Amino acid sequence: MSPLRMVYLALAIWGAVHPTVHLHRWFGETGFDLPRLFAAWTVNAATTALAWDLTIAAIALSVFVLAETFVRKNWSALAAIPATFLIGLSCGLPLYLFLRTRPVT
Repeated sequence: MSPLRMVYLALAIWGAVHPTVHLHRWFGETGFDLPRLFAAWTVNAATTALAWDLTIAAIALSVFVLAETFVRKNWSALAAIPATFLIGLSCGLPLYLFLRTRPVT
């Protein structure tokens, strides 16, 4: 595996673990209350801007992944879409780059 692919994989793992730790801590403090979580995302202009920024970037990544998958026939790259929306963009983007840069056989 190339050094670049190892960097992408490390970033995908970090992007999955680090935000998840904070989210679990938040759920531990407040309980599993999704409406409260969504309200926290819009508590002020800064968090609202960040939430929209990440949402738009996640949608753009998903469109790109779909377009590239149909061209390259790299079906495993589709795993980046659920990773993006279930874990976060910080996991989905480097995961996609890791899957996209694998050697073609």
